[in-house]
Amino acid sequence: MTSTTAAPRTVFLLAHTGRPAAVRSAELVVLGLLRSGLRVRVLEAEAADLPLPASVETVPEARPDVLDGCELLIVLGGDGTLLRGAEFSRASGVPMLGVNLGRVGFLAEAERDDLDKVVDRVVSRSYEVEERMTLDVVVHDNGDVLHSDWALNEAAVQKVSPERMLEVVLAIDGRPVTGFGCDGVICATPTGSTAYAFSAGGPVMWPEVEALLMVPIGAHALFAKPLITTPDSVLTVEVEPHTPHGVLWCDGRRTVELPAGARVEVRRGKIPVRLARLHHASFTDRLVAKFALPVSGWRGARR
Repeated sequence: MTSTTAAPRTVFLLAHTGRPAAVRSAELVVLGLLRSGLRVRVLEAEAADLPLPASVETVPEARPDVLDGCELLIVLGGDGTLLRGAEFSRASGVPMLGVNLGRVGFLAEAERDDLDKVVDRVVSRSYEVEERMTLDVVVHDNGDVLHSDWALNEAAVQKVSPERMLEVVLAIDGRPVTGFGCDGVICATPTGSTAYAFSAGGPVMWPEVEALLMVPIGAHALFAKPLITTPDSVLTVEVEPHTPHGVLWCDGRRTVELPAGARVEVRRGKIPVRLARLHHASFTDRLVAKFALPVSGWRGARR
C-alpha cells in the first residue's frame, strides 16, 4: 500500500507596507500561519519592508503565476490595497480575504483587531467563498477599439478640465436615454454602489442584487437620476465630438484618456472576483457598522 502526502498549504500575503500598522499586522499574520504549518508567499518588493522569517517565499510581481498553488490571498490595508488585491484575485481565481486597516473598507472581511481570528479561520479552513460581479469595459474611437479594461467597483468617465463640463450622451442596450453636460458618469456594480457611486448620490445595492448602476456626477439636467438596469444590459457613455476630451478611471487605479467622440461600453464582466467570508452577518449589519448609522431607536426583534 502506498501512502500519499498532502501538498503543503500556501497563503499569499499582500500588504500596504508604507503603513506601520500594515507592517505589524503582516508580521503577526505570517508568524501565526507559519506556526500552524502553512507556507506563506509575498512579493519581493514588499518583503524588503517586512520583518519576515527566511522560510517565507518571495516572488517578483511581474510573474503571471505569482499565486499559483495558493489557496487564499490575504490583503492587509485600506480600500486602495484591497482593490489592488482584487486585481491579483481576479487574474488567478484565488479567493481574497481582506483585513481593513483603513477607514471604511467594504471589501474587507475583518478589522485589525481580528488578526488572531483570521489566522485561526484560515488554518481551520473555516471560511466561505462568494463571487462578486465585475465589469468589462471597452473604449471605442472611430470604430476602433481604443482600450479594454475591467472593474470591480466602477468605471467612471470624467472631465479633465475643471472649468469646462463634459458633454455626454447615455444609452442602454444600444438605445439613447439622455444627454447633458456633467462632471462625469459612473457605471458601477452592486459592490461598487457603496464606493464612488454612493458619494455621487447613487443608491446602496445589496451585493446579492444582480444589476448594473449608472450615476451622473454633477449633471446640468432635469433628468439626471441614477439608473439601475439588468445585469445583462450594456451601459454606454458617449463623449460628444464637440466637447473637451475626458478620462476613464477603472476602480480609481487604471486610467486612459478619452478623445472627443469616444464611446465607452460597460457590461457585466466575464470573470468575477472571489471573496473569502468569515462571517454570516447580514449586509444590513455591515452597512450600519461601516457608516456608523444611528439605529438606537430600533424596537424590533433582536437576533
